[in-house]
Amino acid sequence: MKNIASIYFIIPVTAAALVLLGSGLLFSGCYTLRQGAIMLGYLNRAVPLESLGEEEAGAEVPGEKSPYRMGAGDFRSRVLDIRRFATGELGLRDTQNYTRYVDIDQDYLAAVVSASARDSFVRHEWWFPITGRVPYKGFFRPAEARREGEKLQKQNLDVWIRRVDAFSTLGWFRDPLYSYMRDYPVHRLADLLIHETLHATVYLKGHSQFNEELAEFVGSEGARLYIEKTFGPASEEYLLMMDEQADQKTYIGFVQELIGELEDLYGRDLDREEKLRQKDEIIRNAQARFDAEYESRFHRDNYRGFTELPVNNAYLELFRLYYDESGFYEECYNRSGRDLKKFIAAAKTLQSRGDPREQLARALAAE
Repeated sequence: MKNIASIYFIIPVTAAALVLLGSGLLFSGCYTLRQGAIMLGYLNRAVPLESLGEEEAGAEVPGEKSPYRMGAGDFRSRVLDIRRFATGELGLRDTQNYTRYVDIDQDYLAAVVSASARDSFVRHEWWFPITGRVPYKGFFRPAEARREGEKLQKQNLDVWIRRVDAFSTLGWFRDPLYSYMRDYPVHRLADLLIHETLHATVYLKGHSQFNEELAEFVGSEGARLYIEKTFGPASEEYLLMMDEQADQKTYIGFVQELIGELEDLYGRDLDREEKLRQKDEIIRNAQARFDAEYESRFHRDNYRGFTELPVNNAYLELFRLYYDESGFYEECYNRSGRDLKKFIAAAKTLQSRGDPREQLARALAAE
């Protein structure tokens, strides 16, 4: 098994970007000063989105060029249109986020470290003054993420390091667009911008899992509505999105089945070493099963790399964090009459004190 602290993986999910919360960067300390200096450097280099013209090629990112690459003018127009949709038709907060653009010579923004116990799904958390406890820590420099991962591994934790392509500073700064975003298919760009704008609209301190699940749901459904309205349900853009969303749902379902197997194992009265031995066996068997069933379950090749991933609890815990298995958000959405603007309006009433799920259900029931 490869040393996970020395490698970076993008979670093979094609929906919205994962969030690197930036509020901790506002406070003193070696970590926050280093990350804050890099972030401020990016912000200082940002140019107004309106200044992008077709003649501006933008930074060429490493690797194969995306078939979805947008010219600068097309990218500018598309972002402005998505922002109008998000604020006007969905009722998300109208901020100055994503009105500026930064050239960057890589195809991701930052590396984020997550960790979990090796013999349970007890997640490791960090604390920041504005956001409270969060289950990840972000670094703009990969070497720093590796060092953090190595430190956590020495504490006998499972560690996962992933690349993220966007983060929200929750209104403290104007979050910019980055040049690699021009390579996204339009539904992914819409998902990312709506996901992050939801964070700028609704964020409950101390409720990381709810925040991520809510943004994931709104980003995905908001992107679907945008593509349907803009291109039509028979369009190539809509069909591509639906294929990718179907594959995503299949992949998440498979991972949640694996999580269920491991939760059953961790609940048994076994000694730690036996749990770890059986854990490795369960993961190996799941990867072999995944490979054998791939052709019959997936439309595209996006998820083939799962069999090569050094899957551990920290990786699996991300799916527990971001993806609701209970169908709660879909049920609430149905209760709103499948009116996403109404759903978001109810979410805007939520308070950090109390159970946000109960509050959301009550808010929609009162409509």
